[in-house]
Amino acid sequence: MKDLSIFDIAGRAMSAQQVRLNAIASNLANAGTVATKPEDTYRAVRPIFETEYSDALRQNGVATVNSVDVQRSDVSPEKRYAPTHPLADPDGYIYATNVDTNEEMVDMMEASRQYQNNIEVIATAKSLMLKTLSVGK
Repeated sequence: MKDLSIFDIAGRAMSAQQVRLNAIASNLANAGTVATKPEDTYRAVRPIFETEYSDALRQNGVATVNSVDVQRSDVSPEKRYAPTHPLADPDGYIYATNVDTNEEMVDMMEASRQYQNNIEVIATAKSLMLKTLSVGK
């Protein structure tokens, strides 16, 4: 990995949180969905992140993040008896998604804060650079 600036690192971190927020939005949008068959039921998705270290980690302490995949949950859908539901199978069951809205809301708040933290890093770095430039005046 080439040497990254503070702006590159914070930008990649913000991109990772954007992937996370997109997954959360998808999960929340499908939180109340049901299906006729378990295999057709929406399954919550989670992004997978990986740390990428600088080649000169010991000298510069630089590491950043990559979004490497988005995986579907392997938790089984909830089987509910609802014989009058239009999507009920011949035995009267529907299959509800495994999305936990409380968990999604907590993840959303954390992703939002991480995104905001990186905006603050960029703003601080910019401010310090401008102050450094004004020293010579």
